This record gives sequence, C-alpha cells and structure tokens, in this order.
Amino acid sequence: MPISPAIAENIIRQAGNIALEHFKDLTTLEVNKKSSRDLVTEADVAVEAFLKQALNDAYPEFGFWGEESGQTENQANRWIVDPIDGTHSFAKGQYFWSISVALELEGELPFGAVYAPALDDYYYAQKSQGAFKNGNAIHVSDEDSLDNAMVATGFACLRSYLEDNNLERFARIAMRTTGQRRFGSAAMDLCLVADGQVDAFWEQELNLYDVAAGALIVKEAGGTVTDFKGQEGIFPKQILATNGLLLDQILALM
Repeated sequence: MPISPAIAENIIRQAGNIALEHFKDLTTLEVNKKSSRDLVTEADVAVEAFLKQALNDAYPEFGFWGEESGQTENQANRWIVDPIDGTHSFAKGQYFWSISVALELEGELPFGAVYAPALDDYYYAQKSQGAFKNGNAIHVSDEDSLDNAMVATGFACLRSYLEDNNLERFARIAMRTTGQRRFGSAAMDLCLVADGQVDAFWEQELNLYDVAAGALIVKEAGGTVTDFKGQEGIFPKQILATNGLLLDQILALM
C-alpha cells in the first residue's frame, strides 16, 4: 500500500472537524452559486484547502484534483477529492453530506474513503482488502428480488436542465421496487450500497470526484459498479452500483 490508511483517516477526520465548525452555525455561512443550481460554500473551500495542503505534506509525490481548486500538475498519480459532496444538504442543515477522498495511481484506485462528519460514519476501502465502516467490515445486501429492493438515485442531470433528466428512468424503477430514496450525496449513496442499507444506486452526469472513493468501497464490499449497459468500470456520467444480485434486473429497466 503506497499510503497509510491511518494517516489518511486522521487527515480526513480533521477535515471533517473543519466542516462541522461551519455546520454548527449556518446563519453566518457564506454561500455562492457556481451555476444557477450549483452551490459552493466557504466550508467547501476551507475543507478542500486543508485537504490539499495536508495530503501534500504527507505525500508530496502525489498530485491533487479537487472540485473547487481544480488539478495540480501531476495527474498521473493523484488524490481525487470532493470536499463536501451534498453541499445543498449541508447548507440546509441536513446530515447527509460527506467528504470523499480517493487515491488514483496510474489509472487504478488503491484507496478510497468517504466520511460523513455529521453522522460520524467513516467508510474506507483498500483494493483487494475489503471495505469498512468505522473499523468494521461491511458487505452489500443479499436481496435478489427487485420487487423487495430499496434503491437510491439523484438528479444532477435535472439540475443541469438536461433532456435525459432521469425522471422516466426513475419512474420505471420506482414502480418495480418497494422503496426509493434520494439522499443528496452520491458518495454517501454508494457507501449505503456497500453497507447493505440500499440495494442499488444510479445517477447521471456526475464527476469522478463524486464517485471515485464510493465506487471502490462498493466493489470491495462485493458489489458491482457499471454503466447503464452493464459495462464494468467507473463511469461518472452513467453510474450504476448494485449488490450484484439485482444488476440484470435493473439493467433491463435502464
């Protein structure tokens, strides 16, 4: 392993504390718009600045790609970071937001972590070594019937006014499942699949920093990560994560 998971966790938890300081009093939180429906807060900027500096101090050989500050020069081996995934939830005082950190080395993901500070849930995975939540091993659910499944999705495509806005796809799948959820953080959604709390998750028009860590956690927990045609890999523009047993049933509705 090229890094220490313990060192990474310490840094990410410190970043979580920075976010929580802003979260304690949202009345003074500075909120701006990156687009008509896309927010950025001073907390996003502060958390990313801390992670960028702390990760560079610990591992100066790696580059950095953050949602707010962009990419450094070295992108062959890099940290991929979303400082607050679920900024709308954060700004509204809801608990479902997270910090997502993945390490990419020559196109492979050996490490990924997603921390939900307001819930104090820390998920992480190492390639070929399993997935964990708060130090305990986790695994995807064993639900094999779509009729009994709980699924999650998101609507980044709707926020971007795209013609393929996921509404028809959602309606088809919702009619076939027993429960549907929209939590507001793709990184968290993926971890809930890995933890067996949700049986499948799909979304469109995301970015790699939204899903890199969570996708590794799903795969290490025994799940599948594909596009909407079943091709294996991490495809932020079309990501489908399942417990594996439901993959074909959901693909038929995609």
